[in-house]
Amino acid sequence: MMHSSLLVFGGPYSNLAATRAMLAVVQELGIPASSVICTGDVVAYGAEAEQTCELIQQSGIRVVMGNCEESLANESADCGCGFEPGMLCSLLAEDWYSYARRQISASTREWMSQLPRQIEFEFAGLKFRVIHGGVDQINRFMFYSSPQRDFQQQLQLADCDVVIGGHCGLPFGRQLEQGCWLNAGVIGLPANDASRNGWYMLLRQIENGVEVSWHRLDYDAEHSFNSMQAAGLSAYADTLLTGLWPAMDILPAQERARQGCKIILPPLQIQVARKGSK
Repeated sequence: MMHSSLLVFGGPYSNLAATRAMLAVVQELGIPASSVICTGDVVAYGAEAEQTCELIQQSGIRVVMGNCEESLANESADCGCGFEPGMLCSLLAEDWYSYARRQISASTREWMSQLPRQIEFEFAGLKFRVIHGGVDQINRFMFYSSPQRDFQQQLQLADCDVVIGGHCGLPFGRQLEQGCWLNAGVIGLPANDASRNGWYMLLRQIENGVEVSWHRLDYDAEHSFNSMQAAGLSAYADTLLTGLWPAMDILPAQERARQGCKIILPPLQIQVARKGSK
């Protein structure tokens, strides 16, 4: 039987301290591992790829395959993040991705290859689908400011009431004409808002649906910063302390303009009419 609350987080990003802090929150809240979902990219920018994967596996939580897991499992030449050639994001990815390829073990690659690309479940009478980027493309970027037609197209492909995605690195919830799109944010890097926090999301069953709330995750950012500096991964190490991304070329104009602005996300109640209802 599903617990009355679900916890969702994304992007551990090889940040062991943040992952430990997240799992400590799970334990404090008394939420069983079966009711915790990670939206992928367990491995990315940080310096402790193998240790983070081991901890996630030991926790027993459910994990959706991210593009980083797909690329590492296939021993691809790049991270598959969807960055266009010449982007600063793409250039910076060369260092952390090559480092991650050297770090992870054969058994971790095998685990990554077995991860599901989506997780479906029903909760409080609503049908959910958890993915990484887009329903049709693992590395599709979906931001709060993305066109409504893109969200509606993706929801139609998902054939559900609520899609929970990851990949973009920013937490948000967007109510649509039909359905809802949620993103928990990530725990392994700040959300470009000048804070050191990661983000996670709680879904709580209420009388007429689901209440969604977003929460900041505090952790020992100094530890992760020092680990990244020691590994020579300085490009994103500073981000852990400043809370600002070193590159924003993937961001739409609206999100780019909000760099350094404190993120405030009020709780969201979802009462989605099922298809065929009037």
